[in-house]
Amino acid sequence: MSKRQRGQSQQTAAAQAAISERSGRRIEKGERVSIPGERHWRTREDPLESIWQKELVPLLEKESQLTGLTLWEYLEDEHAGQFPFSVLRTLQRRVKHWKATQGPEKVVIFRQSVPAGQQGLSDFSHPNTTITLQGKVFTHLLYQFRFAYSGWRYVQIVLGGESYSALADGLQSALMLAGGSPLEHRTDSLSAAFNNHRDEQTLTQSYEALCTHYRLRATRNNCGVSHENGAIECAHGSFKHRLDQALKLRGSSDFADIKAYQAFLDHVSERLNRRCQARFREEQLALQPLPGGRFMDYSELSLKVTRSSTVEIKRVLYTVPSRLIGEHVRVHVYHDRLVMFVGQALTATLPRIYPKAGQERARRIDYRHLIHSLSAKPQAFRFLQFRDDLLPTDIYRHEPPRKSRRP
Repeated sequence: MSKRQRGQSQQTAAAQAAISERSGRRIEKGERVSIPGERHWRTREDPLESIWQKELVPLLEKESQLTGLTLWEYLEDEHAGQFPFSVLRTLQRRVKHWKATQGPEKVVIFRQSVPAGQQGLSDFSHPNTTITLQGKVFTHLLYQFRFAYSGWRYVQIVLGGESYSALADGLQSALMLAGGSPLEHRTDSLSAAFNNHRDEQTLTQSYEALCTHYRLRATRNNCGVSHENGAIECAHGSFKHRLDQALKLRGSSDFADIKAYQAFLDHVSERLNRRCQARFREEQLALQPLPGGRFMDYSELSLKVTRSSTVEIKRVLYTVPSRLIGEHVRVHVYHDRLVMFVGQALTATLPRIYPKAGQERARRIDYRHLIHSLSAKPQAFRFLQFRDDLLPTDIYRHEPPRKSRRP
């Protein structure tokens, strides 16, 4: 155009601009010039032209989360045979384009940069891989603690549910291993930490005391908004993936006992923590010093032992040594064990069990607590309420024989 304005001919100006004379005339007349690669016409008939604006757009405006497949199934129901399955891909592209150009606004994720020593996070999750102990399925949870800045983590086996004792035990073990405590401890709406049934949701008394002991400020994410705990939710996925891979490499997910399984989890955690050693050393410098000792990580009950040498704790019946019959015992209830005291004297430690899925109650009967009396009253076995729990098991075979006292 500048050459034409200087008086050059159409043919000369077009040649100098490296375009055809015909294109030069169109430009001079102001006609639209096509951009190379841009197409403004359809190469085939639009299969959705008759129903897109009329039926499908109103459905998307009413519920924007509808997918292309759902809308195609709707067309199958309303217009049987008119829209074959080959239309699905076209419909999916059309829905995707509509959501990007006319759909509702989406939630924005704001990436966080948490200072060293500021925040630690705790959460519970189920392992993806089925774990067995001596061939029997082991039902459990995994507690995980993670620092938001460095990504250092600690993982521990939890028996039962998301209880205060499990949270307190796991958190304190993690802080002891890390060598200090952060300023803030973040969880989701754990019932072990928050009274969620109240209108004004507050900390439980035990959890508040635990946080005070370690000078932690307790925070939590909004209910149902898991991405606010992204630093720990993401860690669940990465740890369980690495655990699954390590078990495949090991060739078995069966362990001799809980101690061996925990050692395996520690090994997987240690390998992950090697990647963040430099940042973890920075984090340790910013952590608060730990108090002199651990805080109470159990709940306490006071019970009287029945004449049947039993106590009932959390819907589970336990037998105890018969010398405790009639005594009031103080029981420290941990997530994995029961510790019994008479006064200040430790008298018994029992493994804790939980009712199985679908059961309201359970029993933990140890024949060693009863056999001396039962041998003197053999007829009592006939109609004993927990007779089946006393039948021979592997415990009998593993029990070492007692030496005879006869001369």
